[in-house]
Amino acid sequence: MAGGVFVTGTGTEVGKTVVAAVIARTLAAEGRSVAVFKPCVTGLEEPGESDHELLRRASGSGQGDEQIAPYRYDPPASPHLAAAMAGEEIDPARLLDAARAAAESTEFLVCEGVGGLLVPLRAPGSDGAPPPYLVRDLAADLGYPLVVAAAPGLGTINHTLLTLEAARGAGLGAASVVLTPWPERPSAVERSNRETIAALGGVEVQVLPALDLAEPAGWPRLSLPG
Repeated sequence: MAGGVFVTGTGTEVGKTVVAAVIARTLAAEGRSVAVFKPCVTGLEEPGESDHELLRRASGSGQGDEQIAPYRYDPPASPHLAAAMAGEEIDPARLLDAARAAAESTEFLVCEGVGGLLVPLRAPGSDGAPPPYLVRDLAADLGYPLVVAAAPGLGTINHTLLTLEAARGAGLGAASVVLTPWPERPSAVERSNRETIAALGGVEVQVLPALDLAEPAGWPRLSLPG
């Protein structure tokens, strides 16, 4: 079975896709074959490169859209809501099959979650409906170590430690936290945040500066679990 990592975040817009892309690029630059996976992409109606397109470009993968992201929707909404708006329901079995198929053809699979760990991929329904299925459930089913993307500024200690607690409560191992975008001249608050998360979270805390996403060759590398 391929090695892998599951990149999650403390919420939306905290750099999950960038962190996942840098990990994929790091591996590809080492000459390893890399596949990428994201269970659901939303917000395709917005201009610019989508998350799964950036992951594919960073990894050098030849995967098609369906292989990377089995569910793709135009509205920028939570996966369960975007699926409902399209008259669908996200099927956990389809997600697991797609992720495992991607892993079979490569040395390393980089998975990126959606939002944070407790975001529902399938929301609870009426009595007799299937139970909810969260991003955390998918991460647990895949079994890869977590990398948590987080913002470096004020408020990140609570958000990051809550994410680590939610992960460990489900038996998930957190390999590292990545604070991004890390400024060239971090403030006392940002430096303290890094030290405090490492101490209280019992986890390695890496940093990643703002990147030119058009130039992967110039990206720094991130160390990987194991």
